[in-house]
Amino acid sequence: MRQSLSKVLQTTGRPDVLVLGAGQAGLTAAVAAAQQGARVLVLEKLDYAGGSTSMSSGLTAYAGTDEQAAEGITDTVESLRADILATGQHKNDAALVDAYCREQLTTYRWLKDLGVVYGHVHAASGQSVPRSHSTDPSRMIDVLLKRAEELGVHVVYRVRAFELVVTDGAVTGVRAEVGGTLTDVEAGAVVIASGGFSRNLELLERFVPQMVHAIHGGAPGSEGDGLLMGWKIGADFRDTPYVKGTFGIRPGDDPRESGTGILAVYKGAIAVNRAGRRFVDESLPYKAIGDACLEQDGHLAWQVFDQTTMDQDDPEVHIYWFSGRLATGLLEVADTLEELAATIDVPVETLLATVESYNAAVRGEKPDDFGRTSLSGSTATPTEIVTGPFYAHLSGTSVLATYCGLTVDPDTRVLDVYGEEIPGLFAAGEVTGGFHGAGYVTGTSVGKSGVFGRIAGLTAAAYVAGTETPHA
Repeated sequence: MRQSLSKVLQTTGRPDVLVLGAGQAGLTAAVAAAQQGARVLVLEKLDYAGGSTSMSSGLTAYAGTDEQAAEGITDTVESLRADILATGQHKNDAALVDAYCREQLTTYRWLKDLGVVYGHVHAASGQSVPRSHSTDPSRMIDVLLKRAEELGVHVVYRVRAFELVVTDGAVTGVRAEVGGTLTDVEAGAVVIASGGFSRNLELLERFVPQMVHAIHGGAPGSEGDGLLMGWKIGADFRDTPYVKGTFGIRPGDDPRESGTGILAVYKGAIAVNRAGRRFVDESLPYKAIGDACLEQDGHLAWQVFDQTTMDQDDPEVHIYWFSGRLATGLLEVADTLEELAATIDVPVETLLATVESYNAAVRGEKPDDFGRTSLSGSTATPTEIVTGPFYAHLSGTSVLATYCGLTVDPDTRVLDVYGEEIPGLFAAGEVTGGFHGAGYVTGTSVGKSGVFGRIAGLTAAAYVAGTETPHA
C-alpha cells in the first residue's frame, strides 16, 4: 500500500539514507544500505519504479559467471577491463573501471541471491568474448522492490527532489515538491540515482548539439534533476562531449515501439541509407552506428536482413526479438530483395548491388567496403543475405541515455570541481560520468547501475554509521 511522504516521515522519522530515483541504481543502493541496518527512504518523481532500466535491453556485462561456464565461454576480468578501456578510447576514469571489474562478480552473485535470474549469454559490441547476460529488466525491478520492502525500505512516488540541503558543508537532505507543496526532507546521507537528461532538450542542446536531429527517448523522468542539483552546490561533472545516441529505434510516436528497438545488425543485417547504400561497419558499437546514421539523408536508415538472421530471434532480449517486431507490423517483409526495395522506397538496382558487394566480401572474394569482419564483438562471422523472405526495419538514432554526469570516486562519493569530496553526497547509475569514457560496451550501463548502486548503498550506510565501507 502506497503512503504519502508526510505519513512515511511521521511513521519512520528521519532516514539514514535518502535515495533519489527508483531505477536499478537507486533500488540497488536502497537494498544494500538497508542490509547494513540503515533506515532508507526512496523518492521517485514518477508514479512507478524502473526508470530507464525498465526500457533497457536488460543485458549486463559480467565476466567469469556460471552462465558463461555452462556455455563453454572462457572470460577473465583482465579481458573485461581491457575491453571497457579500449571501447572508451582510454578516456575512462581507470579507477572506476577497476572498481567495476573488482566488484562485478560479487554484485552478480548478490543480485542472484536476491532473486534476479539470468538467461542466455550474448555476444555484443565492445566484447572480445560473449558476456552480455540477459534478464527481464522489469522483473529485476520487481525483485529489487520486493526485497527493499522486506527490509523496511519505503518508496514514495510522485515526489520531485530539486535542491540539495547543505548544512556546515555537508549534504543533509533535499528540498522536494509534492503536489505543488515544498517539503524539506532531512537525511544522514543522500544518494542521487535520478538518471540522465535525455528528456531535457535544453541540456541536450547545451552539451550535445549534434543530437538535435536524434530521437529523444529514455524514461519520462530523465530530465537531469540530479545533475542540476549537484551542479548547483559545486559538484563536478564529466564526459558530456561523449553523449551518443542508440541506433535501432523506430522514429515517430508509434505506440508499437517499445523504446528499445532492435539490433539485427549484430545478428547479420546490414544498415543502408535511403539511397540503398551501406555507410558503416555494422559490427561497431551501436553508439558509433548511431552517429553514422545521423549523418545520412533524413538521419534514418534501414536494417536489411534475410531469414537466416530472422532465425536468430531471441524473445528473451528485446533488441533481438525480431519476431515480436514482425508480429506488431514494425518489420517490412518481402519474398525478394527487389520487392523489399520497392516496399521501403530505395533504388532497386542500388540495393541489389549493395547486398551483392556485401555477400562477395562474406564469401572472401573481396575486402568488405567498410572493414566488417564480424557480427558483433569479434565473436561470429557474417553470413550472406540470400535466403528469403527478406526484412527491413526503419531505424533512427535515439538518445535513450546520456552516459555522462556527476564526477564520483570509486566509492561513489560525489566530488566538487576541485576534486574534493562533498560530504554526505553519493551518486550511482546514469547520473554519473567517468566510467564509460568515449565509448560504450554493451551491458555496462545496466552493469554500472548494479555495481555502483550497491557500492553507493554500502558507502552511504557506512558514512552515516561512521564506519569503514564494508567490502565483500
